[in-house]
Amino acid sequence: MNYETQLKNWLLSEPIRMSALKLVADFFAENEVQDWYIAAGFIRNLVWDKLHDAPVSELKDIDVIYWCHEETSIYRDKLIELALTEQINLPWSVKNQARMHKKNKHPAYSSCLNAMSYWPEKQTAVAVKLDENDELVINSVFGLETVFNLTVNYNPKADESVFMKRVSSKPWFNNYPKLSLEL
Repeated sequence: MNYETQLKNWLLSEPIRMSALKLVADFFAENEVQDWYIAAGFIRNLVWDKLHDAPVSELKDIDVIYWCHEETSIYRDKLIELALTEQINLPWSVKNQARMHKKNKHPAYSSCLNAMSYWPEKQTAVAVKLDENDELVINSVFGLETVFNLTVNYNPKADESVFMKRVSSKPWFNNYPKLSLEL
């Protein structure tokens, strides 16, 4: 079985994740935003949990990313978080990638996938959404093997000090003892 098929099967077996995906898909369809994903730990942690034969981790935050150049205020992101929370009380974290380049001191991002190509570790740059037919669409900037091979890799497009701070502050190596760090 290939990585994408395996990941889709794991996602389909997770009612909370599927409910979150459906809610976000419906929200962005109503608001005519096509470039969106749920990314980062939503996928990465699920894969690492499964590869460690561990119970699926609680969702600490659900990173919803979208790209919309028309309205880039933080206020809009907070309104979207509130709208999602009113439907399903989960730890939503919404970020319009059309403005995040300023915070990260990068060139302007042209899409969600372009923004993900600057994320500090390659394993986090994996995302999923539902298309108009409610089919799972998975994208990984660096390939799904980066998250399945149980390594944590620095992305050379990112600030190495940010990567190192993330590695030291996240419980990845305690929670997932099979992981290895590769710079």
